[in-house]
Amino acid sequence: MTFEKRRAKTKQEIPTTSMPDIVFMLLMFFMCVTTMREVDVLVQFKLPEAKAIEKIENKRLVSYIWVGKDRKIQINDSLVDLGKVEELMYLKRKALPEVIVSLRSDQSVDMGLITDIQQALRKAYCLRINYSAMIKV
Repeated sequence: MTFEKRRAKTKQEIPTTSMPDIVFMLLMFFMCVTTMREVDVLVQFKLPEAKAIEKIENKRLVSYIWVGKDRKIQINDSLVDLGKVEELMYLKRKALPEVIVSLRSDQSVDMGLITDIQQALRKAYCLRINYSAMIKV
C-alpha cells in the first residue's frame, strides 16, 4: 500500500482587488505634496559663472529676487522699483522668519544696483542672502 501526497488545488495569485484603492491614494498623495512653479520670470538675465556652488536643500524657505540686464527688478510675479524692495521683503520676512533671499542677477548688472538691493535687504532685516550662479566647467 503506497500513500500519495495530495496537493491543494489553489491558485497562487496576488490579490488585485485593492489595487485601485492604492493607486488612488498614491495619486492623491502626490497631488497634495507637489508644488508647481509659482513665478514667471519677466526679466532677462544670464547668471554669472562660479567655480564652486552649494545647493539649498529646503526650497520652501527661498524667496527669489531677479535683476535683469535692463536694471529691472522682479520679486515674485511683479516688477518693482528699488524703493519697494525693502517693504516687500520686510513683509515676506515677517510672514516667514527663516526666509532665504536668493539674488539672481544678470552678469552684466553693475554692482551699484546689487549693493542698493543689499542695503534694502539689510533694512528689511533679511540677512540670509544667497547669490545664484552657474557652475563653471
